[in-house]
Amino acid sequence: MVLQQAVQMGASDLHLKVGRAPMARLNGELSPLELPPLRPEDLKSIGEQICPPKQKREFDAEKEADFAIGVPGIGRFRVNMYQQRGTIAFVFRAIAFQAASIKDLNLPPVLEEIAMKPRGLVLVTGITGSGKSTALASMIQYVNESRHANIITIEDPIEFLHRDINCNINQREVGLDTGSFASALRRVLRQDPDIILIGEIRDLETLEIALKAADTGHMVFSTLHTTDATQTINRVLSFYPPHQQADVRFSLSTALNAVVSLRLVPRADRPGRVPACEVLINTAAVQDNIRDMTKSLNIPDLIKEGTVQYGMQSFDQSLMSWYSKGIISYENALFYATNASEFALKVQGIAGTSDTSWDSFTQ
Repeated sequence: MVLQQAVQMGASDLHLKVGRAPMARLNGELSPLELPPLRPEDLKSIGEQICPPKQKREFDAEKEADFAIGVPGIGRFRVNMYQQRGTIAFVFRAIAFQAASIKDLNLPPVLEEIAMKPRGLVLVTGITGSGKSTALASMIQYVNESRHANIITIEDPIEFLHRDINCNINQREVGLDTGSFASALRRVLRQDPDIILIGEIRDLETLEIALKAADTGHMVFSTLHTTDATQTINRVLSFYPPHQQADVRFSLSTALNAVVSLRLVPRADRPGRVPACEVLINTAAVQDNIRDMTKSLNIPDLIKEGTVQYGMQSFDQSLMSWYSKGIISYENALFYATNASEFALKVQGIAGTSDTSWDSFTQ
């Protein structure tokens, strides 16, 4: 079976469309499997076998649908079924049966401290396929092992399945367990949650409920499709009209706990990828910067100032750590760096003597 072959290869995604052999994404690169090109009837048959009735009706009406499936003996997959050139196509995303630990994912240890905060909003961000869901699942797993809490997740669809360890975890899937993100979120505060996980903040209503829940003593985890902490804060602010900017800046400055942004970088020492991770902790200085409408956001400098005391780190510092250990190449480090020219100077040892923020990232 093609799914089994993709899983055995260690592929993260599988693409199926008419007229081409199945394509697997391995370590970020797409490559064809040694199989014959797919026919329309092949994909139609797959759709009839795996698509739930509700999503089948949705596909018939909108020509696309999202759902998750479990294949015994092979694994779990997040599926997007869509139409292109009048024929059915699929993208399968492989999902681990159990969430990996923060340590096993090579994420910075400060994420354990962030996960254990009693309240606040934590946003995990990055482009599609950068490991947002995997990182969130590892943080929920850490909480599940470390404290006793009631966790409610609202996802579309459910990806990682969490079993109760020390926490009571209820996972709700949009379309199956609730009508929509909005309807689930409007009632979630009546379900006695300590921690709320929202699969993705997609609209203003979801954002407002997330901010309200974080501001009233709950821990809220969610994701945004943004590339770094600065863009994340700007994206949140952009949900609101200009006359509400002062209010939302104050609300965000008090509710925000941390922003964790991810980029997956190919390894040089062996096949695979490692996460370059930017971490912003909402310190008093960050709060002041978010609130002050007369000043532009100065997040990179605030991260640099908070590296030693608070465990913050920039993408470039994270990349320097991987490069200095020989895990990623210089070329890839430059390619994924936020400021490539500054990174190159740091590698050459050209830095201000008073700048100690890079010391812990160089070998």
